[in-house]
Amino acid sequence: MNNAGDFLTSISIWALPTIFAIILHEVMHGFVALRFGDDTALRMGRLTLNPLSHIDLFGTIIMPAMLLFLHLPVFGYAKPVPVNFNRLRSPRFGMMIVAAAGPLTNIVLAILSALAMRVVAGFINAPWGPQIAYPLYLMLHASVVINIILAVFNLFPLLPLDGGRVLYTLLPQPAARAYARLEPFGFLILLVLLYTDSVEKVINPIISAIARVLL
Repeated sequence: MNNAGDFLTSISIWALPTIFAIILHEVMHGFVALRFGDDTALRMGRLTLNPLSHIDLFGTIIMPAMLLFLHLPVFGYAKPVPVNFNRLRSPRFGMMIVAAAGPLTNIVLAILSALAMRVVAGFINAPWGPQIAYPLYLMLHASVVINIILAVFNLFPLLPLDGGRVLYTLLPQPAARAYARLEPFGFLILLVLLYTDSVEKVINPIISAIARVLL
């Protein structure tokens, strides 16, 4: 960024797509859990798109802004929607579907944003294009990118990420129980893997491949 004006412009483009992607990811966990018999999120008022119910000051606002300012891939998180997996019908299968719901939602949002981006692109040269169509095009482009990143990152097979929960449900019971014992150390392990670029080496080729298809 050359100046504060450029940074504020980028914030205006990335803020809404990022917040919407993060919040809908979490809401879908709770919505699918409700369909499988757990109403915890509903009772706690978390099945809403109201940002105030989901925003985590650091994960939803400060961290994405810092990453944007540092020219790094934008990423973030909201307050996790509570799910009681023991209340789900068919707990193991239910856990897999609930966990997969968030990343799959982001994939759907990325596809819809890419389609809308192509439609809006046709209006950029219209008289109102520079004021309306082009900023909307940039926001939709940002939506594609952030949703791809959220989907792929959250599918990394490490508890407590969504991919870790999916893997847990696919493992035989003895292996699943042993794997679950790593969860208390999951974020520490994730930080080490991020610091050593191990996560990026796995997910960046996948993110790039999906982006090439959609963008």
